[in-house]
Parts: sequence; C-alpha cells; structure tokens
Amino acid sequence: MENIIFENGELSFLDQTLLPNEEKYITPKSKEDYFLAIKNLQVRGAPAIGIFAAYAMALIDENKEELKKYLDSSRPTAVNLSWATSRMLRAYNEGKNLIDEAIAIHNEDKEMCRKISEYGLSLLKDGDGILTHCNAGALATSKYGTGLGPLLLGKEKGYNFKVFTDETRPLLQGARLTSYELEKAGIDVTLICDNMASLVMKQGKINAVLVGADRIAANGDTANKIGTSGTAILAKYYNIPFYVLAPYSTIDFSCETGEDIVIEERSGEEIKEMFFEKPTALPQTKCFNPAFDVTDNSLITAIITEKGIIRKPFKKGLKNLYD
Repeated sequence: MENIIFENGELSFLDQTLLPNEEKYITPKSKEDYFLAIKNLQVRGAPAIGIFAAYAMALIDENKEELKKYLDSSRPTAVNLSWATSRMLRAYNEGKNLIDEAIAIHNEDKEMCRKISEYGLSLLKDGDGILTHCNAGALATSKYGTGLGPLLLGKEKGYNFKVFTDETRPLLQGARLTSYELEKAGIDVTLICDNMASLVMKQGKINAVLVGADRIAANGDTANKIGTSGTAILAKYYNIPFYVLAPYSTIDFSCETGEDIVIEERSGEEIKEMFFEKPTALPQTKCFNPAFDVTDNSLITAIITEKGIIRKPFKKGLKNLYD
C-alpha cells in the first residue's frame, strides 16, 4: 500500500483521516495544503511526514528558508520533518535538482524500512504474540514500516504472528490504521482498548511489544504516541521485551534526554468530538491532549534502526553508530 505517490510530476497522498472507511487520494496544490495535511494528520508517521515535506520543498516555488520554517511548525515533535526540510534546503543551496533529492529521500526510506524490518524480525519467533501501539506501518512510512515492519515482512516470509493492537486514543491510529493494514496483509490481528494491554500481558498472550518513535534523545529516551510509556511500564513489570523501531534520522543528538523533547499539545476536540456522532463531554469541560509522551530508556529493551540493534547503554550505542 502506497500512501505517497509521485507520478508525472504530481504528488498525491492517501488521506489517513478517512481510513478505514474510505480510501481517497488528494493532490496538494499550495504550501497551505501541505501544511494542513501534516497538521491535521492526513499525512502522519515520522518518516512519511519527512518524505511528504521533501516533496513540498521541491514542488512549492517560494523562498526555501521560509518554506522550511513554515513546514517545520506543522508538527514540532517529529524530527524527521525538520531533518528532511534541512536536507532539502541544503540541496537547494548546493544547486541540486530538488525533485531528484525528494525522490532519493523517498527511495532511501523504502530501503531503510526493509533493513529495520529485517533486524526486528531477527528478534521474533514464528507464532509470537505481539502488542502494538499507534501505527508504525507502511502508512506511516513508505513501505513495510518501522514498528509494524517485522510483522509485514515476516508475513511475506511465512511467519504467523498473533497481533494485539491498542486502539490508541484519542486519534485511534491503532484501530483505524494498524488493524486496517494488518487485515489487508492477512495477519491475525485483534483490536483491544488501550487499558486492556495489562490483561493480555498477564494472560501470557504477548511475547514482545513493537512501537515506533517520533524522536529519540541522545540517551535513548523516546517520544512515542501518547500512552506508549504506560505500555512500556507494563512490559517491564511482566518481563516482556519492549522494542522501539525507528529510522536513525529520528535520533536527535541535540536532545540529551527526554526532558529536552518538546511535546506537541493538540486540541481537546480530538478527545471529545472526533470520530463521535455526538460530543462525549460537556463543551466547558477542559481537556489535556498531549500527542506524545516520553518513554524512559530504562524501560526499553532495544532500539532498532536501519544501522542495527542497539542495547543499553543506549547513549554509547547510538553514538557508535553515528561514528
């Protein structure tokens, strides 16, 4: 399944806010279209956002430095966004063809996903029970995905997994997107509410937890979709491996720890109104809606990138891969 398509000089993207009920591709025309597609989660997932922004930098004929700042402000926590726009700005200043550079970023992501998937699959066994949170599959990247990559690649290789996916409130990426992708791939998937994760772990149904990440600090703390750190705490309690799978570009060495990661806060309407026929709380009821939380590195078994599998101490391991 392709979520971003560039053909005949035109870009189109799969509107993820309409899934799983409608598959609709949209062609953005203006910088505002690109900005809102990222801001409103029509395009989401750190690698996919980076790819999408790279094409925006190539296709929008405006001051590139100002365009970069504008696009970066759409999702401040996703480091792949600023990584991609920085690379495109550098290519522009070096006189490179920006379309070719955007295509290169897209193709590199496909290869990156395959490598992450292969490393992740090496940690799993046929028949394992897997818990996922949020969505880190092909919809969030270019192909295979990060957190879901080992499952999708494993299916191609004849593995049979039993997957439990948290619905992932409030935007329901697990329900709307992960279960959708896994069903399409023919993988055994069971949707559960977020607060059911403890029970399926206690029942012995989970052998590993696989999640993606939007930003990884230099010490291995990771910013994941809200609720992931709670899942990690449960996994630690039940002695279940907790794996973070993400591109190496997601590591932000300017962030020493998770305390330095800026957490995006979103509208309370997503909690009370989105995906509901009627509001679930009174209009005057206050909401706190952070999009991410930070998973402490002590709760993480391994961080898996396209460069390899990193175990504790993460700060040393991540830096060694950089060197």
